[in-house]
Amino acid sequence: MQTKQNDMSRGDAQAALAWLIEMGADEIVGEVPVNRFAAVAAPPVVAAAVSKAAPAVAVPSSAEACNSLDELQAALLRLEEFPLKKTASNLCFAGGDPTAQVMIIGDVPGRDEDIEGKVFAGQNLVLLEKMLGAIGLSVASTSSFNFIPWRPPGNRTPTDGEMQLCQPFMMRAIELCRPKFILCLGGHPAQRLSGKSDGLLSLRGKWFDLAIGLTKIPVLPSFHPSYLLKQPGQKRLAWRDLLSFKESLDAR
Repeated sequence: MQTKQNDMSRGDAQAALAWLIEMGADEIVGEVPVNRFAAVAAPPVVAAAVSKAAPAVAVPSSAEACNSLDELQAALLRLEEFPLKKTASNLCFAGGDPTAQVMIIGDVPGRDEDIEGKVFAGQNLVLLEKMLGAIGLSVASTSSFNFIPWRPPGNRTPTDGEMQLCQPFMMRAIELCRPKFILCLGGHPAQRLSGKSDGLLSLRGKWFDLAIGLTKIPVLPSFHPSYLLKQPGQKRLAWRDLLSFKESLDAR
């Protein structure tokens, strides 16, 4: 049987590739086969529970009831009705030293984080270590969290509903850790914690105070390592942010 050669032109192939990337296809073949139909399908009991009660009602109380990070992580693992949990490989919520004065809040897990179940992994971790090392810090000497603890399928942008559901857990983590400073890496956590809708390019480098009870914690938004790996030209702005962060640390 004669095989017909693909008659797709170079331009058509480039357009098709661009469309796949836009749709979230960020890897050709995964290392472990995944049955996506089984991952997406929700059990009938869970589907019925979701239809009877909105997640936003139960989630804040479950987060506020937690008295440790272990309890907070366990509460996240019990969120059976949360769609992102069904498509992600691992929870990527907390890491580092919970007693550290500096907290790093990332945006969402990437592919490497999802595989390893860590807040930062792969090239993101390598770059972050270099960034923090330049101002006398390290990942191990800080506490680290992801605002969205599960990787969205295809690395898509989290929805408003997903961010609203995760925010009480992030706020409770801040209450439990009580850091002196927060370095916020990514647009979503910067917007949610500041209460502003501006893009990260407008928010980055501008300090704001996050009120936790009677305490105000200084927060500085900047770029996530994954963004800098794709846009290396923005490293100069990230360096300015790091210098500002170091200046505040040294003045404490």
